[in-house]
Amino acid sequence: MHSDEAPKAIGPYSQAIKAGHLLFCSGQIPLDPKTGEMVGASDVREQARQVMRNLEAVLKAGGASFASVVKTTIYLKDLADFGAVNEIYGGHFKEAPPARATVQVAGLPRGALVEIDAIAIVG
Repeated sequence: MHSDEAPKAIGPYSQAIKAGHLLFCSGQIPLDPKTGEMVGASDVREQARQVMRNLEAVLKAGGASFASVVKTTIYLKDLADFGAVNEIYGGHFKEAPPARATVQVAGLPRGALVEIDAIAIVG
């Protein structure tokens, strides 16, 4: 599955894969899908906004939306950014937010500050 509205995979993986009624979305980092360049430099809020835009495009291409997401994982370079990312993330899950794990990692692709993956239910 592929969306031109999200960055192309930067390795041997798909943006998302459907398995039965589940859509498994690969982790999205804050790349601009048109240029392939990182957005937000050291601004974790701007990076989180771009990650959510990218994730939304992948969900849409797979026939899903934020409303159908049942599980996410947030990977943070620095857990001190939890509050800022949580604020941006929470704005996309108005009603029943999905189950979630948030972890601090030693590093993310291309020096990103945040990455988010998701599992959604589809038709």
